[in-house]
Parts: sequence; C-alpha cells; structure tokens
Amino acid sequence: MPFEELNHTADYLYRCSGSTIEELFTSAAMAMFSLMFDERDKGPVKIDIELESEDFETLLYDLLSELIFISEVERVVFSGIKIIIENHSLRAVATGERFSMDKHGGGTEIKGISRYGMDIEQKDGKYQVDVIFDV
Repeated sequence: MPFEELNHTADYLYRCSGSTIEELFTSAAMAMFSLMFDERDKGPVKIDIELESEDFETLLYDLLSELIFISEVERVVFSGIKIIIENHSLRAVATGERFSMDKHGGGTEIKGISRYGMDIEQKDGKYQVDVIFDV
C-alpha cells in the first residue's frame, strides 16, 4: 500500500511513499481522498490542475490544498489523479464524480494540510513523506 495511517494525537497522520516523485504525490492525494470520502467511484468529472512552487514540499502542500478547495467549491468527490512533475511544475488531471449526500455523506471533513513535518525524503530508492491532515 502506498500510504498508511500512523497514530497522531489530534489529527490524521499518513506516511506516503512512491518510487517516483509523481507516485509519492499520487499516494498523498489518494490517502487524502480515502479520508475525505468513504465511497469513491470513477466518474465523468475531470479537472485540470497546474501549479508551480519553489520546492517539492510546497508543491505537495499546494496540490493537496487545491484539491480540498476544488472538492468543496465544485462539490466533487475525487477518486483518482494523474500527475506529471517537471522541475517544480506540476500538471495533473483529477477525476471523480459529483457529490451526493446519500452516497458520500459519511466521510471526514479536512480543514487543511499541516506543513509541520512535511519533509520529502528519499530512502532506498523510494520517496517518503508524512502528511498531517487537519480535521
């Protein structure tokens, strides 16, 4: 599994990993999606995202924050994401379906992403990061 929940005193802490930086970012997004919504199906909604930041940690923070914002404003339940990163520029296509209270009402509302401890490391050829989701 590319992500796992770890014990944390107040919020949700996930350790995410990937063999590439794109896989790491995808893992973090999928961890967030799994926390936000119990039920997630592939759907017809596709949203393009383009971001640029000075480092990978900021880029990951910006991506996760943008996904929360889009989910709330556009009322989208994300189920997948395809990410391409070149230097510190990101292009992504997030996919999902429109929110339905009957189907998606049981998830966890994420208020934001914590920057605390969000250090991307490379160990044994794999990227790893811990992400705290503020609920």
